[in-house]
Amino acid sequence: MEQTSGKIGIREYIAIVLLTIGTKLADDLPAILYSSLYNAAWMTPIISGVISILPLYLLLKTMMYYKEKSLLEIIVHLFGNYIGFVIIFILWIVGTAAIVIDSAIYTDIIGTMYFTRTPTIVIYAILIGVCVYAAKHGLEQIGSVAKAVLPYIKASLFFALILTMIEGNFAFLFPVLGPGGWEVIKESSIRLSIYGDILYLSLLTPYIRKTKDFTKGTWIAFVILIVELTIAILAYVLLFDYNTAHLLNYPYHEVIRYISIGFLANMETLFFPFWLIATFIRFAVYLYINGLLFGRLFRIKDFEHMIPSLATLFLFLGLILENESIALSELRDHLLFVVTPIFFGLPCMLWILAKFKGDYKNEKT
Repeated sequence: MEQTSGKIGIREYIAIVLLTIGTKLADDLPAILYSSLYNAAWMTPIISGVISILPLYLLLKTMMYYKEKSLLEIIVHLFGNYIGFVIIFILWIVGTAAIVIDSAIYTDIIGTMYFTRTPTIVIYAILIGVCVYAAKHGLEQIGSVAKAVLPYIKASLFFALILTMIEGNFAFLFPVLGPGGWEVIKESSIRLSIYGDILYLSLLTPYIRKTKDFTKGTWIAFVILIVELTIAILAYVLLFDYNTAHLLNYPYHEVIRYISIGFLANMETLFFPFWLIATFIRFAVYLYINGLLFGRLFRIKDFEHMIPSLATLFLFLGLILENESIALSELRDHLLFVVTPIFFGLPCMLWILAKFKGDYKNEKT
């Protein structure tokens, strides 16, 4: 029997990236983009993606310099112990804020769209409980599940988007540039954090069998995400027009309640389970990475044991936020601004420091 050593391969890694970042098309991200870019919001994943190539390239290039080190070890190596600790602490704080805000938003989606009579704390506790259970079983188990369910989740999404575009109106795309070309570029540039999760997912490199798998898998997933997010945000506009779409907090869930095939109504019962599985995987990965950062900060080797305690803290913090879906959306928008300079600046600084230290020459020799 093949010994896996608790590590994942390229297919598991790609599945994790696609499910953790791809689920953003089904939360409030499209509504945030519509509010400032109107019907041109679908251009944001493309423009942000093109700009994100630079930090992503430098991040992967730097990690290739130090194939035997994790990203956290690289940060400490290049910045030193004290500054490295501060940077890792900031990453943990931002990651914690993302989990708290996003989990509150996803609880709100489930509560307001599907289980309106179920108390929020029950929905939240089940969501966090399932994700903790998955995270405690380790990345290998999460990756195996992600790889197994990915084809079904993406097939259901593709099916939903095809039905949406068939029922859509292409006249809703005009004027094509929405609020104007410069505004589209500016707003897209300050929301590079759409892909910022890749920075956090790069913390998983010690658990990927081959360094080459990480590099190749990241680029493959990155291209797929650009296409997927663009088509989804475009489809919502075609169906609702941006005047309606930006008023919908969760347009994907409105879409799957709206579309039908002949006599088959209530199509959300087909699509909702796939979205829910993707959600469980997403937060399981987030909890695992958060525990990894916490363990590195406080030198806890078996960081998996801390995941339930951290998740309980996130649950109580999220319950404080869950009352106002509008406030959650605003917090999410602010978080996108905060993460953008980290996602762009940290890889650039790492690459410059590696060049300055001369480690690049050592890698070439």
